[in-house]
Amino acid sequence: MIGAEPYICVNVGSGTVQEAADWVEYVNSGNKSPMTNLRKENGREKPWSVKYWAVGNESWGCGGNMTPEYYSDLFKRFATFMHGHLYRVASGGTDADYNWTETILKATQHHHNLIQGYSFHYYTVAHGWNNKGSATNFNENDWFGTMKNTLVMEKRLERHIALMDEYDPDNRIGLIADEWGNWYNVEPGTNPGFLFQQNTLRDAVTAALYLNIFNNHARRVKMANIAQIVNVLQAMLLTKGDQLVKTPTFYLFKMYKVHQNAILLPINVKCEDYTYNGNTLPSISSSASKDSVGKIHISIANIDPDNNRNVEVEFRGSKPLTTAKGEIITSSKISDYNDFGKPEKVNIEDFSDFHLQKNILIMNLPSKSVVTIELY
Repeated sequence: MIGAEPYICVNVGSGTVQEAADWVEYVNSGNKSPMTNLRKENGREKPWSVKYWAVGNESWGCGGNMTPEYYSDLFKRFATFMHGHLYRVASGGTDADYNWTETILKATQHHHNLIQGYSFHYYTVAHGWNNKGSATNFNENDWFGTMKNTLVMEKRLERHIALMDEYDPDNRIGLIADEWGNWYNVEPGTNPGFLFQQNTLRDAVTAALYLNIFNNHARRVKMANIAQIVNVLQAMLLTKGDQLVKTPTFYLFKMYKVHQNAILLPINVKCEDYTYNGNTLPSISSSASKDSVGKIHISIANIDPDNNRNVEVEFRGSKPLTTAKGEIITSSKISDYNDFGKPEKVNIEDFSDFHLQKNILIMNLPSKSVVTIELY
């Protein structure tokens, strides 16, 4: 309905190769067969032609508690019988399990027709899985921990990419970051199994960190899905009856959509650190791109909750830039969120605290904010 491509995960944990093969046949085939006849009997004449298929999910844990060697053999077996021009995605290990990645890549390096993608999952928890903290009732210590653990993801991602570059030097296999985001304790009084949590300015800022990292590694990262969209974990939308809330993460995605289908522009940022309790993190995260009509977009997040940052961006090798406009996501408190039946606290607003001077963009970036500037 919204024009997005579907992405189906076949059951490798307790399902069969026959079941997976039949499912692909039912969904994609234009041939005459028992599965396509069944599809037509169910009211769908033409195939859906679904391209993206995950072969299992988190097979290291909830998807079967497998070893990488065992899963490698299962992947090849399932993928062999999933016919058609498919984009088959292998299940990755845990975010720090580089042995799993290397084992899969070794096992499939002579089976180029079977593997097109490799799944990578990473969730941010502020202080640990045993007590993930509140989504809305938190302090700067929790804020800093969330930012720190989100930025850890880049080093993990780079190590997996290095292994992919070793075993797949032609850059055939895409890294598919198909689960990511912030994970907190569920909202008090809600079903623990439903994973319902609120969504604050903190989540918009960390979503910017995630998307900047994915953008800057676009050579290898071919898909980056926030897995839960409505009412689960770091969701875009929250619903209650006939009411709907657009979360800060929704607005962050709306802001960042200018980078989709654009050309990555390398950006090098030097900045003051964000310091808390003697610990430091880079205060600025950024990514930039040029779209099909030549407009440049630069997105910058300032994770420091208390201090503005003066930022200068020099555009080298570009034609003279004469026009610029900006947008910002921020709020008065780090814990501000949008709630049912109340005016929105976090949204996209116009941003004008910048000027353009001979292809140098000079801006005053507010604390705890994400800004996107369009230039042409």
